[in-house]
Amino acid sequence: MRVLILDGHPDEGRLASHLLDIYQAALGDGFEVERIAVRDLAFEPNLRRGYAEVQPLEPDLERVAAAIIACDHLVVGFPMWWGSEPALLKGFIDRVLLPGFAFRYHRDDPFWDRLLAGRSADAIVTTDTPSWYLWLAYGNPVVRRWRGQILGFCGFKPVRIVKLGPVRHGGAEKNIAAWRRTIERLAASAASLRRGRTTGHG
Repeated sequence: MRVLILDGHPDEGRLASHLLDIYQAALGDGFEVERIAVRDLAFEPNLRRGYAEVQPLEPDLERVAAAIIACDHLVVGFPMWWGSEPALLKGFIDRVLLPGFAFRYHRDDPFWDRLLAGRSADAIVTTDTPSWYLWLAYGNPVVRRWRGQILGFCGFKPVRIVKLGPVRHGGAEKNIAAWRRTIERLAASAASLRRGRTTGHG
């Protein structure tokens, strides 16, 4: 099973990266793992003219696009800032998950083809906001976007999202052991997701 791990934190040595280390270590045998940190890629994060014209992919983005096509399972880790992913990761999404690669709109109806179907995904999100308050006050926007409007929109299924927080005021130190167990269980069950996926890659 081929696993692609994307580190979406713009800085090195942060909690999100450590949690991805735990996930990767817990995968065990039988997995072919490729890991890429978005911060290490050389690319223009701004989609300059939207979809009005083709903005050629830089070599690093071509490499990541090929890794996405090749993977069976995608893992993304990032902190939630202002209810969303950091700007660099958002720019990466804008540049890579393009029409014709990740999805294709139909000509005569409002629907679309999910071109990355046949792959599953996990997202690990760190946050300063308690999970209960994120749901109660805001409706879990980061979960809804990544599950429905980003990964699910392109065909990843199932999409499992784990929110870990609050990080501030010693929260990470207090909860890291429990978070480790959560992530290890998530990684240990990754292989079972193959049974729930569409056969073949899109």
